[in-house]
Amino acid sequence: MKSWTAPPVPSLPGRGVIPRLFDTSSQTLVEATPTDGIASVYVCGITPYDATHIGHAATYLTYDLLQRVWRDAGVETRYAQNITDVDDPLLERATATGADWRDLAAEQISLFRTDMAALGVIPPEYFIGVTESINRIALGVADLLSAGLAYRVPTHGSEGDIYFDTDAAGRKTPWQVGSTTPYEFVQLAEFSRERGGDPDRAGKRNPLDPLLWRTQRDNEPSWESPVGAGRPGWHIECTVIAVDALGSNITVQGGGSDLIFPHHDFSAGHAIALHHKPLARIFNHAGLVAYEGEKMSKSRGNLVFVSALRSAGIDPAIIRLAIAAHHYRTAWEWTDATLTSAADRWATWRASFVDQPSPQKEGAMSSLEVLAQVRKALAHDLNTPVALATIDQAAHTGVDDPALLEAAILSLLGISLVPAAAATRLAVSAESAV
Repeated sequence: MKSWTAPPVPSLPGRGVIPRLFDTSSQTLVEATPTDGIASVYVCGITPYDATHIGHAATYLTYDLLQRVWRDAGVETRYAQNITDVDDPLLERATATGADWRDLAAEQISLFRTDMAALGVIPPEYFIGVTESINRIALGVADLLSAGLAYRVPTHGSEGDIYFDTDAAGRKTPWQVGSTTPYEFVQLAEFSRERGGDPDRAGKRNPLDPLLWRTQRDNEPSWESPVGAGRPGWHIECTVIAVDALGSNITVQGGGSDLIFPHHDFSAGHAIALHHKPLARIFNHAGLVAYEGEKMSKSRGNLVFVSALRSAGIDPAIIRLAIAAHHYRTAWEWTDATLTSAADRWATWRASFVDQPSPQKEGAMSSLEVLAQVRKALAHDLNTPVALATIDQAAHTGVDDPALLEAAILSLLGISLVPAAAATRLAVSAESAV
């Protein structure tokens, strides 16, 4: 599956620092050093309906920022992202709207690409749909059956759905259910029920056992496979796609904090069961975004869409700056004031570093020193609020090299100080001149 066009990322003088990130599994800051010379990150992609809302954007901008910090430190990166282009919520939305689920997915994936490109997100080298990976996922399920780590639950008129045996995995592998999470065991069934699991299903060996393969049902898409006709479960999809793209022991597994359990925990368990190696060294999660007092979610319908903001004339750089004002791990609420504050900050930065950069004056800051401070902030768990405050101070006092600050803001934060419409005109003019 194609991704989108890469944004410009200017080179900067000197070199940045390998970042330290918060690891959810150990609850500590860990240096995100490259694995076998390459810093790799896998981020769970969208289920393509109701794309792209601010909650999505906040997650993907977090791991875009991580890539930028790694690259500034001279590190080669690899990025993979899946698209869950067949799943119950997508099918339910298609049925409710009278759309073909494939058409709905294609439309929403196209919109997601457009939004990511507008926001200046570095595209993944591997952008992979579940429907492109059905056979590989089924082979993984077959391997788990053969290893005695999966079992069938009888389903009327079929061979049965296939579930991961968490108790067997706990005996045969280093992984235990909940081992990558900060949660108490009693919370896990509640999270499973809320987040796509079926702990109350009869016939399961353990209520937490997750679905690996859903056998064919009437009026549902299905594929022939080594484990029978059907379609994959959620966690095994990401496991197979991630390892196929990036190998085992990925540097960072990322996503929203609502994926900590069950999704990321079971993905980690599947990976160890299949390959006898950890899925990732660092499990890192972004905080959730609220709107009108509630977590922004598709089920509540309280969504703020990137495309709607762009259609209203909001420059994508302002959207990006509004998100960057909050540390990625904090939960926060989107408001009109959030956007207004970001627009004011963007205008101040433009005035200081682009439109009418003042000549060097007494008390002006060294642009190289400002760059060093921004790098230091971002290396400490991607601390964008400190980085932004540093640039605010530089805008107030003036700097000796405004062009360097403009380049640093674009390279490290992905925020262009050239309005998007003007940038488009410049790109078209350059293309016409060739």
